[in-house]
Amino acid sequence: MLRLISSSSKSKSSKSLAAIQFPLFHHLSDTLAHSQLSARNLHSSLHSINSSKTAPLSPNYIGFQRIPANIANFSLNLVGKVRSYGSEPVRRECLNYDVVIVGAGPAGLSAAIRLKQLCKENDVDLSVCVVEKGAEVGAHILSGNVFEPRALDELLPKWKQEEAPIYVPVSSDKFWLLSKTRAFSLPSPFNNKGNYVISLSQLVRWLGTKAEELGVEIYPGFAASEVLYDSTDKVVGIATNDMGVSKDGSKKDIFQPGVELKGRMTLFAEGCRGSLSEKLIRKYNLREKGQGQHQTYALGIKEVWEITADKHHPGSVLHTIGWPLDPKTYGGSFLYHMKDRQVAIGFVVALNYSNPFLNPYEEFQKFKHHPAIRPLLEGGTVLEYGARTLNEGGYQSIPYPVFPGGAIIGCSAGFLNVPKIKGSHTAMKSGMLAAEAAFHALHEESPLEAFWDSLRSSWIWKELHSARNYRPAFDYGLYPGLAISAVEHYIMKGRSPWTLKHGKPDHEATDEAQKWRPIDYPKPDGVISFDVPTSLYRSNTNHDHDQPAHLHLKDPKIPELINLPVYAGPESRYCPARVYEYLPNESGHQKLQINAQNCLHCKACDIKDPKQNIEWTVPEGGGGPGYTIM
Repeated sequence: MLRLISSSSKSKSSKSLAAIQFPLFHHLSDTLAHSQLSARNLHSSLHSINSSKTAPLSPNYIGFQRIPANIANFSLNLVGKVRSYGSEPVRRECLNYDVVIVGAGPAGLSAAIRLKQLCKENDVDLSVCVVEKGAEVGAHILSGNVFEPRALDELLPKWKQEEAPIYVPVSSDKFWLLSKTRAFSLPSPFNNKGNYVISLSQLVRWLGTKAEELGVEIYPGFAASEVLYDSTDKVVGIATNDMGVSKDGSKKDIFQPGVELKGRMTLFAEGCRGSLSEKLIRKYNLREKGQGQHQTYALGIKEVWEITADKHHPGSVLHTIGWPLDPKTYGGSFLYHMKDRQVAIGFVVALNYSNPFLNPYEEFQKFKHHPAIRPLLEGGTVLEYGARTLNEGGYQSIPYPVFPGGAIIGCSAGFLNVPKIKGSHTAMKSGMLAAEAAFHALHEESPLEAFWDSLRSSWIWKELHSARNYRPAFDYGLYPGLAISAVEHYIMKGRSPWTLKHGKPDHEATDEAQKWRPIDYPKPDGVISFDVPTSLYRSNTNHDHDQPAHLHLKDPKIPELINLPVYAGPESRYCPARVYEYLPNESGHQKLQINAQNCLHCKACDIKDPKQNIEWTVPEGGGGPGYTIM
């Protein structure tokens, strides 16, 4: 298989990936069918295809990188599963690895790097591949991000000398309580001394290069859509989705079937609310086997601005709580001064809010007009926009991470430290611990369950245990939450003899519309606040319009029969990309229209739908946002 290396960080052509990667792969597989070629012969075939120019190259792509480098450690065969389209059966190719990792985020890449480090230390050769649904590594990565380098110090101690994109240390750390017109300074509980303001998407790209230098094979533009099991219900890998399928399910001329990536061990690092990870959690009852409580989530919406030099203070960190949210809704903002006059500004709303008329996107736009915030942005320009959900359940909601054949790591399991508003360092550490357990399981046949034991004895567990009561404290409201969290932080210091429980699951928290009045949000001014289409353009989001919708309604009648009349159609408001719209049909009745091509892959719909009727699945690989500085 061949992979193209992008020369443009903003390239977003999933069609290019489908048109170039897969035909070359099939050309190769046809050549190799029913034969056993040596590594030398396979290298020759790759070189032949590379020089044959069988497919035109997009100007956004340059050169080829051969995958995999260690060709002797995998096998190509034509005995994968068969999918049927009409009367024509389609057979999928299969690649075999020692370890398959789903997701090229902080957790997945840290796991891959640590595995290869252990191989080098022990003179063992294990093949490792990472499959990533984004068009390139980092394209789907969004975070605040004030970065705590603790895990990176352990993983790559020489990251400073190796020019990691970590340049701006935190220089000041402020925490404000906002009223409609004023900002009240509170003691900052975030302890950001020694941390850095970074772009996580750029750091992930750097981690990707480090992984490849160690021999990890990374497949960007391939979306893992299916978990593969053997006859004993053990996970044996994943399958990527088919490319070139029309909305009606028929095959296009460019159709190419998905590929099976099989591993002796499979690690899932899909990020918050990973679609396959959630299926595994349910299938193996991992939540009950672990801490037992449900996960709770928040939606984070973010912009990166370029502001005037006189207002820019590199390393300045600000968090706010309060206005414009009501006292019963948990959430707040962040504002971080990055390098090059860039400022990351974002708004986070917990998804257990009650008011069905609340619109997180509009709350963010409204927030930017606060008298203490607007002056900073005036005269500036928005560079990028995005949104993502984040886990807020913390210690109480961690599932048992091990299942037959693999483990769940990073934000797919949920290691965010809510009072710190940080999860990258814990995600990385979880990936490293899983890698160590997987290495010993493969090399020494020790049980993978050692991952659970090492997790509970690590600093992740201690950190999340001490922070466990902050988030549920705010279920009592803003001011009780501030009081309880102050006691936890300054007096009990995480040693409380009690553990607070979470309230209702987020989708059950939504009230019926009759209990609330609609919220009249101000119109955007086009200077500080913007409409959704304008923001969406800045996300570089792109999907092929003619593909099956990746957003599935389990019951297509529920939107018109329940969501609209009972909850006033909340999906038209909680989605930050206007994916869901109620429009009148020919008879004047409101019908739900799904604009799947707008999707930012935030997963809010999968979480917040009152009847859990929306299922988020992966679209064609390479689709979605194209973040570069998030």
